[in-house]
Amino acid sequence: MEKVLVSTLQAIDGYAVKEHKGLVWTSTARSKNVIQDFAALTRSLSGGDSHHYRHLLSEARKDIVDGLVEQARSLGANAILGVQMGSTQISPAIMDIFAYGSAVVLEKRKK
Repeated sequence: MEKVLVSTLQAIDGYAVKEHKGLVWTSTARSKNVIQDFAALTRSLSGGDSHHYRHLLSEARKDIVDGLVEQARSLGANAILGVQMGSTQISPAIMDIFAYGSAVVLEKRKK
């Protein structure tokens, strides 16, 4: 299976966009764990790092990128350019993390 390049850039040096396949997007809603929230709050009061939240967000971002790649592959793309990510709070306990970009077919420029 060919690797799908994922980039925040609009263009990749040495490559040309042969075909634009369309917009791809995905999101995931993640809820917090009340017990882990309390532990994270306690650590943050003493100036500590919140490993729990860092792990939760890192996992969510990985799932988001995997979703973009799956959509791009289904369209026949080999790259996603202009990727943007963001988040919004749905409720005090739930956060929506989203991403979108342009699925394209890149080809190496001839010298």
